[in-house]
Amino acid sequence: MKYIIALGLSLITVCFAISCKDKTAVEAQPQATWDVIQEKILNTKCISCHVEGSSQANQSKLILTSDIAFESLINKTPNNKAAADDGYKLIGTEGLESLYKSFFWEKVNAPNQEHFFADHPEYGEIMPPGDIPLTNGEIEFIRQWIIAGAPQKGEVASVSLLDDDSYFTPEDSVFKALDPPATGVQLHLGPFNVKNNYERELYSYKLLGNTEDIYVNHIETAMRPGTHHLILYDFEENATLPQPDVYRDLRDENGNNIISTFQSIADQVFMFGTQFRSTDYQYPAGVAQKIPAGKGLDLNSHYVNYGTKYIVGEVYVNLHTVDKSQVQYEAQNLFLNNLNITLPANKETTLTSDYSFNDSRNIFMLTAHAHQYMTEFKIFIKGGARDGELVYYTDDWEHPEIKQFDPPLELNPGEGLKGEATYNNSTNKTLNFGLLSTDEMMIIFGAYYKK
Repeated sequence: MKYIIALGLSLITVCFAISCKDKTAVEAQPQATWDVIQEKILNTKCISCHVEGSSQANQSKLILTSDIAFESLINKTPNNKAAADDGYKLIGTEGLESLYKSFFWEKVNAPNQEHFFADHPEYGEIMPPGDIPLTNGEIEFIRQWIIAGAPQKGEVASVSLLDDDSYFTPEDSVFKALDPPATGVQLHLGPFNVKNNYERELYSYKLLGNTEDIYVNHIETAMRPGTHHLILYDFEENATLPQPDVYRDLRDENGNNIISTFQSIADQVFMFGTQFRSTDYQYPAGVAQKIPAGKGLDLNSHYVNYGTKYIVGEVYVNLHTVDKSQVQYEAQNLFLNNLNITLPANKETTLTSDYSFNDSRNIFMLTAHAHQYMTEFKIFIKGGARDGELVYYTDDWEHPEIKQFDPPLELNPGEGLKGEATYNNSTNKTLNFGLLSTDEMMIIFGAYYKK
């Protein structure tokens, strides 16, 4: 009898322990990312307007209360006619591609408002209305959720992102000279004039004054409005270097090519580029770009001015450096350029370009470059277990994302990247590769390291 009682007590103890364990497991389940968005963002910053019966809800046909918000957003066409005509959904479920076709994302992405107001004047105002947008943490939380396919269940973004309570203000888009870096080098171009109805593209070689090798792990840039791009170039070994601090224009003011400038850029090696007026780019921990002692960089600035008055161009670049002891891997760069571009008049054309690598590469950054007729630019992994996986997408030729990968894309020997770009040539002439914004390009830029 004592044995039976003892056995019964043991079973009860075991069952209780298992029950407690199961309860702990249930309690440890993370909150679904969508539920966090509803509770922390929509409920606190959106439903005061987007509630049944309100004038805003009636105008937008969008209700964001918890009983209907998910169904109201996912794969629904916006009530805004311009956005609907542009093929936008409020939020799609195709991951990375849906981010760039999401009307909801366009409306809440305050840091991108220069693009929003310039390219989409019919889309209304940034949301929520007023002077206080969503925080940078909230915006990043939503971005990661959309890229993950906007699921209703499961955790696809860390709630720690919401700890960033900073937010964009209009002053952030005003041109300001950069303060020199505490450790590193500052480079400066301009101010210089860009006459009306003209594209000014120039180079200027800048010595860094480094008597020993330096390691760059952080790049800041700031440019006046009107910039098309900024690129930093190194030169191949034994190249003939340009005279420092001299502007070398690609074209004269009549649009004629200046041959000596083209000759001076024949041996360039890409280091970094951006199409944003302000960039704050940091390399992964332990990774830096080595610049040998006594070297300089060739700064390439391209300004576009099809207005009626001249504008002023100006560029600042900060190269932040770290001690060699903090560098585990040296960054190397990708410049994958498709010169074979033929776009028939009044036709949509899709081009592809394949690139294979004969060594292992850990790619931590990708971006794309094209001109005004590009409507989509995709980059896929080529070969290996992830063959065909879409890793980069943009439909914004003026401000393509500089996408960082953490962890990096690990490519084995024989694997590579595939570019796919779609163009809508709305002109009456065939377009080819060229340096003007009215020509076309198809370039994949990137950065990687080898283990």
